[in-house]
Formats: sequence, structure tokens, C-alpha cells
Amino acid sequence: MYKSFFKRILDFTVSFIAIIVFSPIFMLVALLLLLNNKGSVFFFQKRPGKNEQIFKVVKFKTMTDKKDKNGNLLPDADRLTNLGKFVRKTSLDELPQLINVLKGDMSLIGPRPLLPEYLPLYNNTQKRRHSVKPGITGWAQVNGRNAISWSKKFEYDVWYVDNMSFFLDLKIIALTISKVIKSEDINAKNMATTEKFNGLN
Repeated sequence: MYKSFFKRILDFTVSFIAIIVFSPIFMLVALLLLLNNKGSVFFFQKRPGKNEQIFKVVKFKTMTDKKDKNGNLLPDADRLTNLGKFVRKTSLDELPQLINVLKGDMSLIGPRPLLPEYLPLYNNTQKRRHSVKPGITGWAQVNGRNAISWSKKFEYDVWYVDNMSFFLDLKIIALTISKVIKSEDINAKNMATTEKFNGLN
């Protein structure tokens, strides 16, 4: 009953209230990024959701569009601004995804939505992570986030699918708040962004 009905009601209610409550922070971050990035504030990217249906996830843009002399984007570490680092460290870049939750593309809690290019790389067990809506945070995020291997992340994702409950979601929310306050496991060690999944790691 929770998975099929009450979870959506909770998602809609909490995301609606959160958007209102955090609107001053939302507008402040948007203004600072507008000045810092000298361009767009939001980052839109296609991601697979429930049943691998593609949708556009929205986040605050933490990297500039700086390119080299050949017109190619510079490495992520060179494009990530100091403000962008702060926004990521505090997880404020995830705030706009409340809009995705409100629309029904995502849930507050669930496996993180990853890149469409990863879809052919999953094994049959890993594919089960797409049997539920992706979330802003999830079981993998409170158990290591970007500091653990891809295989371990997927193991946690599938465990969540099999054990989803109201009380588990409450536990994940509480642990997420703790992780954000402590700024733990933001990126993989010595990397500005997470290493891409290649079907092996």
C-alpha cells in the first residue's frame, strides 16, 4: 500500500512544502550562480526513471562552459567553480529536483537517476533498480555515496527496492540530513566528479 499509493502522496506533499520553505535559498543560490557562471543557472540532463522511461532531471549548474582553444569543454575539475564546490558540498545543487518530485518523475527516496548510456551495461540484477522511481537521495547515498564502488551502489539500490517501507524512508531522510551537515562522501577520492560506470567498476 505504501509503495503503490502513500509514497506518492508523501512525495507530493513534502516536495510542495519544501519548495515553498526553501524558496528564499533557491532564489539566492540561483542569483549567485547567475553572476558566477555568467550564463545559465540550471543544468538539464536526460535520465532514465521508473521502467527506464527517460525524463529530464534539473539541478543547479555548478560548472562553467569553459572550452579549450579547439572548442572542447575543459575537464570537470577545471570547470567546477569555488561556488560550485560549495553548492555541491552542501547538496544545494539537488534542490531543484524537488520540481521533478512534484511532477512525478522522481521520488524523494530511491535509487539515484544515472546516465542513459549506462542502461546497456547493467546486469539483470542491477536493472531492477529501475523498477521504482529514482530519488533525490537513497540507501546507497547514506551508505557511502560517491566513496563506494558502482557495484556496491547497485547492491544497495536493489536492496532498497526489495525492502522499501515508510520507516526505511524516514531513516534514509534522517541519515541524509546527517550526511549533508557533515559533508561526507561528496565525491570519489581525488576526483572532482564521480568516475563513470563502465560495466566493471
